[in-house]
Amino acid sequence: MNFLSIPKRKTGNRVCGITSVIDLGIPLGVLQSILEDYSPYIDFAKIGIGTAYVTPRLQEKINLYKAYHVKPFFGGTFFEKCYHQNKLKEYVQTLNEFEIEWIEISTGTLDIPLEERLQLISMLKNDFHCLAEVGSKDNSFDMPVDDWKQEIKLLLEAGSTYCITEGRDSGTSGIYEKNGEIKSNLIHELIKDIDVNKIIFEAPTPRHHMFFINEFGANVNLGNIKLTDVLALEAERCGLRSESFFMEG
Repeated sequence: MNFLSIPKRKTGNRVCGITSVIDLGIPLGVLQSILEDYSPYIDFAKIGIGTAYVTPRLQEKINLYKAYHVKPFFGGTFFEKCYHQNKLKEYVQTLNEFEIEWIEISTGTLDIPLEERLQLISMLKNDFHCLAEVGSKDNSFDMPVDDWKQEIKLLLEAGSTYCITEGRDSGTSGIYEKNGEIKSNLIHELIKDIDVNKIIFEAPTPRHHMFFINEFGANVNLGNIKLTDVLALEAERCGLRSESFFMEG
């Protein structure tokens, strides 16, 4: 159908308007069905937390995503576990073996110094597209706004393609309060000096989706999207939900 005035969505190999889903163990058969119908609305797939290490038929899953032009990558917790055990060399070898082209550099569980993360990106950016996650999974830690801004700026300058703002799959840390409320003042401060198209906001629930869509438009980058929410999110982006009803083309 093509008769309504709705926001114009980016299509094809999007560089903004990104939808990055989180895969926490969806079976291959179910994934195949979802991708057959909804893959045009999906850009990235994070094989979340450390599930890639224990996923059966992992290569088949990676190949399936790629067949539908979705970019797979491993969750940051897997990266941090390897960092903690001094296994980053083995981690990189694993990414190469599975032909994963994107790498997430995060510090959600470990407190990895910014300088080390910058060095890692500088070292890896020639072989991978880098995604740098900023913010802690510890919801008792309130990172100052200036630190958020400095880290994002420096990580992008070092060669990260995008920065991901931590929100967890529960929406209760990082850019969110413990109760799931959005730190809207933080978000507005971030985008004063940083290109919003270089940020992927983790937004695991419809309430979070709608905040970012209403603030930044249909083509805001969103991450940690549940596979079952992909179609509803696309409708939200197109002004086809009550909360985004008055968005027009």
